[in-house]
Amino acid sequence: MRTGHIENGVLAVQTLRNNIMASTLLASTAIMLCSLIAVLMTSGTGERSVWFVFGDKSDRAFSIKFFAILVCFLVAFLLNVQSIRYYSHASILINVPFKQLMAVSSGGHSLMINQDYVAATVNRGSYFWSLGLRAFYFSSPLFLWIFGPIPMFITCCVLVSLLYFLDLTFDSMACSVEVADVEDTEIRSLAENV
Repeated sequence: MRTGHIENGVLAVQTLRNNIMASTLLASTAIMLCSLIAVLMTSGTGERSVWFVFGDKSDRAFSIKFFAILVCFLVAFLLNVQSIRYYSHASILINVPFKQLMAVSSGGHSLMINQDYVAATVNRGSYFWSLGLRAFYFSSPLFLWIFGPIPMFITCCVLVSLLYFLDLTFDSMACSVEVADVEDTEIRSLAENV
């Protein structure tokens, strides 16, 4: 939210623009891969016995596997589109001057939009981006499921360990988060006094 000169909001808008571009790239990739999987599903029943497959080689099994991958990429596409929606909304809210942030609801009541609302909008965009990225992660075991249950199981184990370390919060990081929370409270109290 802009409180001073225009230059102060440029960094925030550029950061959101970069996030929108990343979400757009992921959404475009997901829909392109959906098209590729749809072509593979409808390409007919070729000689799949030459593929290096451990499990079931029937046409029905391949259709189920391809459909599962297709659904995964469609979910990734939808989640990234939601991320773009929230980031775009936040970039508009950030550029509105602080003293003019009034919104009229459908009931005619006037509501004050504050920093918490803008932060929540950015956080929702980040949450949907994270879920869209998780859908891409989840597609790797589904893709290796085409080659049988053993590669899928190995990929699932690798993915679980990877996500464990990505989601783990270390104690040293908790200290810096607490310091940031204290600074955030001071910034909010200063903004309320203005």
